[in-house]
Amino acid sequence: MTAPPRLDPATLNRLFVRADAARWGLTIGRFAAAIAPGLAVTHADGLHLEDLALATACADGHEAAWEYFVLTHRPALYRAADAIDRSGRARETADALFGELFGVREREGHRQSLFRYFHGRSRLDTWLRAVLAQRHVDGIRAARKTGPLPDEDGPAPLRAGAPAPDPDRDRFMHAMRQALPAALLALQARDRLRLRLYYTQQMKLAAIGRLLREHEATVSRHLTRTRADIRTHVGASLRHTHGFDPRMVAECFERVSADPGTLDLGQLLDEGDAAPADTIAIVPPQDSPTGAFS
Repeated sequence: MTAPPRLDPATLNRLFVRADAARWGLTIGRFAAAIAPGLAVTHADGLHLEDLALATACADGHEAAWEYFVLTHRPALYRAADAIDRSGRARETADALFGELFGVREREGHRQSLFRYFHGRSRLDTWLRAVLAQRHVDGIRAARKTGPLPDEDGPAPLRAGAPAPDPDRDRFMHAMRQALPAALLALQARDRLRLRLYYTQQMKLAAIGRLLREHEATVSRHLTRTRADIRTHVGASLRHTHGFDPRMVAECFERVSADPGTLDLGQLLDEGDAAPADTIAIVPPQDSPTGAFS
């Protein structure tokens, strides 16, 4: 992952004030640590700083922050749950999600709050809806694996619930479908080959190195550079062709990465080369914690 840029004290203090982080008892040092992951992939102006400060304080166990979060975000999360599944199951998932956000589990004496995965690159309510939807889908998949399938001719055949409408997602997916293929075609053939081997064929770095006669570290470095090139090219297209501002660009990446749908790296590479595949946004490198857009 690209190292986050160093912020000078004046800039850091300006962002700290803009986030109203002192309201939740955050120190400058804690705030700087919280924004670092987001700065590694986007500019500070593209971060939702107030949401990030709130989430960080909640993760740290700040009681007033948690009470404010529940007061302001639980109604919207419940509405999203009802839109996903009016039977009430999604509300149960939402309640369980609050437990994960609070951090009911501990490791080495520290609460493991789900908030530690929120880096401010999207709005907090958007991120919460994405997590809720994923938890709901995971629950359905788990139930289908462990429970008996209903008789198709019986009185209650299995039916999929209607997804919640999301007009922004259609716009983001349309823009990404136009921007991403151009970014891939702009790459050198050898860079596209590394992507294919790593993401679609799931080869280890060492195996790719042997095939291409490159050192394992060289393969990793080229993949990191290629991911950065893709993100830069796509980001420029989203801004200049589709009129997205920095926050919309960051949210587009966030939303598509969380749910890429049928966006298929192999299919996109096929338009310039050939091979089947996986999604560029959803499949993380096996030897690295970063994703293809990171």
